[in-house]
Amino acid sequence: MSFQPFNPIQMTGTQAPVAFHRTELAVILSLYGRMVAAGEWRDYGISCLRDVAVFSIFRRTAENPLYRIEKRPKLRAKQGQYAVIGIDGQVLKRGHELKPVLRVLERKLIRAVE
Repeated sequence: MSFQPFNPIQMTGTQAPVAFHRTELAVILSLYGRMVAAGEWRDYGISCLRDVAVFSIFRRTAENPLYRIEKRPKLRAKQGQYAVIGIDGQVLKRGHELKPVLRVLERKLIRAVE
């Protein structure tokens, strides 16, 4: 008789939730830190669901997110697995690599100096 450990994921037939990798979070949190220092953003939330991982960015704690950074691995071969989505649900940028997708948010950090 052999021992087989119990794995609820195999038993239910569902897959593990999608999550951001450590290197992906480092890139996102680097941008987040710069925007917090500039006074643009204040809070964030991370959701790891079955089909998508979401990093939500808030100006204040009790409001809808300003931006959502989504990772959808099923779109990896098509449009790209990363997307930045605005407050109204419009896709601001989508792509295969995270850094170029986040550039749309870095432009908000650049201001004219008088």
